[in-house]
Order: sequence, then C-alpha cells, then structure tokens
Amino acid sequence: MNDLASATSSASTKLFHGGLRYLEYFKFRLVREALVEREVLLRAMPHIAWPMRFVLPYSSEMRFDNETPTSRLLSLFMPWMKGRRPAWLIRLGLFLYDHLGGRKILPGTTTIDLSQDIAGPPLQDRFQKAYEYSDCWVQDSRLVVLNARDAQARGATIMTRTRVLSATRKGEMWSIILHDQTTDTQHEVSARMLVNAGGPWVGDIIRNTVRSNSNEGVRLVRGSHVVTRKLFDHDKCYFFQGRDGRIIFAIPYEGDFTLIGTTDAEHPDPSLAPECTAEEKDYLIEFASQYFKVPVTGDDVVWTYSGVRPLYDDGANSATAATRDYVLSMDDTGGAPLLNVFGGKITTYRKLAEAAMARMSGFFPEMSGDWTVSAFLPGGDFPVDGVGELVSDLLRDFSFLDQPWAVRLVRTYGTQARGLLGSARSKGDMGREFAATVTGAEIDWMIQNEWVRTADDFLWRRTKLGLKFTPEQAGDLDGYISRSLAQQAQSGTG
Repeated sequence: MNDLASATSSASTKLFHGGLRYLEYFKFRLVREALVEREVLLRAMPHIAWPMRFVLPYSSEMRFDNETPTSRLLSLFMPWMKGRRPAWLIRLGLFLYDHLGGRKILPGTTTIDLSQDIAGPPLQDRFQKAYEYSDCWVQDSRLVVLNARDAQARGATIMTRTRVLSATRKGEMWSIILHDQTTDTQHEVSARMLVNAGGPWVGDIIRNTVRSNSNEGVRLVRGSHVVTRKLFDHDKCYFFQGRDGRIIFAIPYEGDFTLIGTTDAEHPDPSLAPECTAEEKDYLIEFASQYFKVPVTGDDVVWTYSGVRPLYDDGANSATAATRDYVLSMDDTGGAPLLNVFGGKITTYRKLAEAAMARMSGFFPEMSGDWTVSAFLPGGDFPVDGVGELVSDLLRDFSFLDQPWAVRLVRTYGTQARGLLGSARSKGDMGREFAATVTGAEIDWMIQNEWVRTADDFLWRRTKLGLKFTPEQAGDLDGYISRSLAQQAQSGTG
C-alpha cells in the first residue's frame, strides 16, 4: 500500500541466519530449514548477501535470570548450573548449528583466543575466550525490490502505493477495489484467488478487508535497533548474551557505522508506526556496554529504527518465546479461495513462498513445481566468491570509478551495474552529482527500473545512503526525482 519494503521488510536485523538461540527452545526443524536456506540464498544473490563471522564471547562468570526449556532441563539434573550456560552446552549448540543444515560454503565454528584475535581489543578484559561461527548478511530492502523486479520479469504487475480497500467474494471470483494513492483514483480488478501476505496487517485484512470469520491471528512484536558510530575496525560481528536470556548482535554497518539490535517488545496495533522507544534505546546501549571496553553512550547513536514482526499467535508466554515459524491457512469454504500467511523469518522467505505455491497448486495446476532453489535474483548471476572480480572489471572498464564507488555499485546492482553505467567514460557522463557517489544516471535508472518516486525510496528502501546524506542533500535529490517524474509524465514515458 506504500512503497516496496516500507515496513518490516526494511527494518530487520538484516541476517540470513539459522537462529542459534532457537535451539534452546528445541526448534530443530525451523533451525535446520533456515540453515539450509542460508547457502541457497547466498547463491541466488551474492551481490546483496554475503558470509559473516560471528563472535560469541564467553566467560564462566556469566549468569542468566530467565530460563529456557534447555536451561530448565539442565538445572533439573545439575541444579548447581542454574542461571548458567556452561561452555560445553554452547559448544554442543554450535556443533548442531554447524551440522544440521548440510553446510558446504560457510566455514564451521572455531574457538578463538581473544588476547590474540582482532575481535578481542574492543571487548572487556574479562572475556578471554570466544566461539566464532558463520551466518550471513543481507541487504533486506534490496531483497524485496529484487524479488519484485524478478516477478515483473516473469509477468507480474507490481503496483506500489496502491491500497486494497475491499475484497468481496462473488461466486468463484474475488472482486477487489484498489486505491491508487499517487493519482487518488480507484479501480476494480477480479481474481480467482487471494493471498493475504499482509505481514503485520494480516489479521486486519482478515477481519476488515475480506471480512473472514477466521479466529487465527498474529502476535505483533516490535524489534528495535540503534545505529552508532563505528565501534570497532574489523569486519566480524558480535553475538552478545544478556542476563535476561535475550541476545543482541553488534554488526559492522554501511562501512562507517555499527548496528546493534534487536529488542522483543509487544506492539499493540499495526496502524501505529513502530519506533525505537527511549527505553529500548537505553536497553540496547546498556546491553552492549556490558561487553565493550569503552561503554556505548547515547551520543554514539546516529539513527534508530524499528520493525514489527508478525508472529503467528501460538499462545507463548513471552514475545521472545513466540514461534518464528510460518503458518499457512487456506480458506476455501465460501467460494473463491483465500490463503492467509502468518509469521515467517527473512531467512525462510523462499521456502515460505514455495510452500504457499504448493498450497495454491490445487487451484492453479499450471503453477506447480519447485524451481526457485536454483534461480538467481536480478544482478546475482555470478559465483558466490565473484564480487572481487566484478569490482576489478568495473575499475578496468570505467576508469573514473574509485574502489569504494565500484564496490557500492556491485553490492547494490551486481552484474547489472555495468548496464547502469552504460557508455559513460567520465564522471561527467553520469549526470548530476549528489552525495556519496550518487549521480543523476543512477537515479534515472532507479526511477525507470525500481519504482523510485521519492528521495526516501532511494535513500532508505533501495539503499541505506540516507545515513550519508544531509537533510539538504536529501531535499535536493527529492526535487530532482520530482522533476524527472513530471518530465516523464509530460512526455508520456512514465
């Protein structure tokens, strides 16, 4: 109903990960599926996803107040371990993490001496040992946009800023009223089936848009993050355990920053825009400061963001314990079918879609078959370890580029960076210069190919360059985009 990735899908922790902590809740199938998917997704989008090493510091003095099913079981047989995660238990969990998913690309877990490793100096001296394991980073909002582009290339119609006002069954068809918020016009379309993948709004759509009698719903859980100045100079991530049983990550972010998150807080209403509260900000700062040698302060924070996880309501006692698994529910009793999608993780988005297609194949036999496991997203048609070669090729063929600019283009567009650069032979050929190596040629390409309509679309939902633009520069970019769209409308090419 807004821009692509304008809600939860651009507000995640941005990881393809198996969910190490879910092992404590015995969620082995969920973890295994996610672990397998990490490498499938790496092959599909090596430009916007890449491996990272995660450092889990360990100290025998660490105690935890909250219990998990695993800790309760452990304390039953070894009561003296109450409130602790012994080293052997963490190592067992990491062994399972290494082997549940048939890992082929990612390196396995190692034990590191923090007095010798580059991950050690930023941490407090009480941490002498750590475990280092693999997971993956993904540019979440670009993941959404590239899926939309791929769908369009396969025949889908993508309508941004278009809201579904109502959907009514008329026999074997759905009658759907759409509101185009750009032109402020309404029109009606018909469909043989609806898929309600409304994320945080899935329950609202069931009750108020399609007016179904389903009692199923979601539990809205807010995850907030803070972005700080760069807190360490290496490219590894940290996995921190808190006394309350929760975990947070501290991740190198956009070259000049560190991303810290996330929280788990109940969110009352999807119509309320999620924001990182002062309490959540303080919680994350204090949590990280229990590990870093130099405490994190509010002055270090340059940006905060928050997203709402639409978790399937399984009746769990706490937001942390609520399932991250997805649930598909088919309603075909009243005529035209409706498929409701609850929950899910960014890591298993492809498997969720595959499962949804399997449920739909009874109504659309021509759409059956699993094929996405070997497909790549736009710009991702190169080897997992091929980023360096792509960057070198761009630097060779476009001599006006420097290393950071070429890396940014490859990490954003992959093999399609070359098409964006076109026949340019100098920086002047790229048109208007904005900030952070952004040029008019890039913005024009984005308007034409990725539904960019405002500066925020580009700066926050196609990239995260909003962190490197001043408000004045963002306003200048917004004006350029508005004029370009107006010119397209006048010439009839928009």
